[in-house]
Amino acid sequence: MIRLLLVDDQELFLQGLAMILESQEGLEVVGTALDGEQAIARTRELQPDVVLMDIRMPVLDGVSATAAIRRESPEPPPHVIVLTTIRHDEAVVDALRAGASGFLLKDARPEFLVQSIRAVVEGQQVIAPAETFDLLRAFAPVRPAPDASILAELTERERELFALAARGLSNADIARQLWVAETTVKTHMRAILTKLGVASRVQLIALAYEHRLIEV
Repeated sequence: MIRLLLVDDQELFLQGLAMILESQEGLEVVGTALDGEQAIARTRELQPDVVLMDIRMPVLDGVSATAAIRRESPEPPPHVIVLTTIRHDEAVVDALRAGASGFLLKDARPEFLVQSIRAVVEGQQVIAPAETFDLLRAFAPVRPAPDASILAELTERERELFALAARGLSNADIARQLWVAETTVKTHMRAILTKLGVASRVQLIALAYEHRLIEV
C-alpha cells in the first residue's frame, strides 16, 4: 500500500484529488495539508511514502516545504511530486533542486497521475526529459565552461551510465544499450546518486546540465 499526503491550498481540489486516488487499488490517502507548514508537520506525523505538493501556497510555499521534508524526514524520506498549473514554472526548478522527484500539471489525466505515483516509488522519473530540459534552458544557471569535477568519485563505468541517464534514458534503455542486466543498472544508479548527493534522476539531469556535461 502506497501512503499519500496531499498538499494544496484549495480544499475543493484536495477533495477531488483524494476521491480519485482513494479509488485506486494499492493507494491510500493518509492525510491532507493546506500549506507548507502543515505539510511538514503532517509528514512528520504520518510518514507518507509520497507527498503530492502544490508549489504556490500561503504561509510556506511548496519549494521550502519540499526542502524541509527531504532534509528532516528519517531515511528513506518520502518522494515529493510537485503539482503546478504552469508548464514552465520557474519554481519547479527550485523544487527539483530541493529534492522533488518530478512535477506534474494539475490537469494531468487521473490515470497518468496514478502511474506517476507508482513509478516514483519504484525510483523512476515522472516527467519527460524534454520538459525537464525546457525548464532548465529557461531558468537554470549554467557554468560558462564544462566542469566534470563533480564526477571525480565515479568509476569509469558509472560515468558512462551517468552520461546516458543525464540524457533521460530509463534503466531499461541503458541496460539494452550497454548489454547488461537492468538490475545491474539499478545498482550502479543508486551508487551514482549517492556519490553525487542527489535524490533523483531529475536532479541528476539538472546537475549535468548546469555543469555543461550535456548539451540540450
